[in-house]
Amino acid sequence: MTELHECSALLRRTRARAEQIVREAGALLAEAELGGDAERVVTLRAELEQARQAYCKVLNAYATICGRIAEERQAILEAQFARNTRHQGLSGVA
Repeated sequence: MTELHECSALLRRTRARAEQIVREAGALLAEAELGGDAERVVTLRAELEQARQAYCKVLNAYATICGRIAEERQAILEAQFARNTRHQGLSGVA
């Protein structure tokens, strides 16, 4: 569980940085469009698309890790509930 939380924290930071890169790439593209720099616009559009794709991969990985953490938590809670139920059942019989 600790490893999953560490991965989640790393992906959260990576996601934030990827989001920032997408914003910056969009701002640079807008600037190039306003400046009429057609060659730069083409290059920056491609870079923005790459940044968006990378961001989507990070977001999907983050969602996967969060789902895995939720599954692990659920399994732990179910195991604890089962132990508590067994202990309560035994104490009632004894």
